[in-house]
Amino acid sequence: MTDIKVEWTNATWNPVAEKYAGLTRKSGRRAVWNGKVKEDWAALKAPYRWRRPRKIFVNSMSDLFHEQVSDAFILAVWQVMHDTPRHTYRILTKRPERMAGFLSRYVKPPVWRVVGRSESEHYTALDILPNVWLGVSVENVKTVLRISSLGETPAAVRFVSFEPLIGSVGTPDLTGIDWAIVGGESGPHARPMRAEWVEEIQGQCRLFGTAFFFKQWGAWGSDGKKRSKAANGRDWRGQTWDEMPAGARI
Repeated sequence: MTDIKVEWTNATWNPVAEKYAGLTRKSGRRAVWNGKVKEDWAALKAPYRWRRPRKIFVNSMSDLFHEQVSDAFILAVWQVMHDTPRHTYRILTKRPERMAGFLSRYVKPPVWRVVGRSESEHYTALDILPNVWLGVSVENVKTVLRISSLGETPAAVRFVSFEPLIGSVGTPDLTGIDWAIVGGESGPHARPMRAEWVEEIQGQCRLFGTAFFFKQWGAWGSDGKKRSKAANGRDWRGQTWDEMPAGARI
């Protein structure tokens, strides 16, 4: 586990890792993802050891529903989350079609058994867990269709992370979406986030009863000037917006 300072979470758990190539101390070359991921079975044990409740961002550096991640491994991750209800898990994906299909197949079947790395590893049935939130990333109008797949996914809480918001998303249908996070891009090559894009999302949140959480401006402030993320802050329209889903396990 890594403790982190993110406004909507305070820890990360990365049982799936992306593999990188090209980074050596001698060459000084930048690491490049080689398109492969690794299932880290040893990492599955970590949440059992964390006695204090955590708000855990699952796979902050990768995607649990990547096509190279096996069903058996995802089921094993789900079993860990089932066994540790003291923690709240938040899973974010750019592959909502697989997430929706996977959970539609496996949630509350009459009987199923999955075998892990050995014949002795068996996992019990999937439930819709109150401590597991499922979400998708949406950056602009080109990726808005991910929200439709999320709406078809069995989940206690569904959320959309509009971050980094690099373009208008129009007026997306937020039916069944409990929470929306909005944030601008950070880093040296960050693109500015325009106020009207944020207004579109907040307006849809009000229309559909979705909680609105404004995370940050990022590298570009509300005045259109580039400065540090900390200096730009996270005020929107003169206040902070930290709304959370009504009745959800926080």
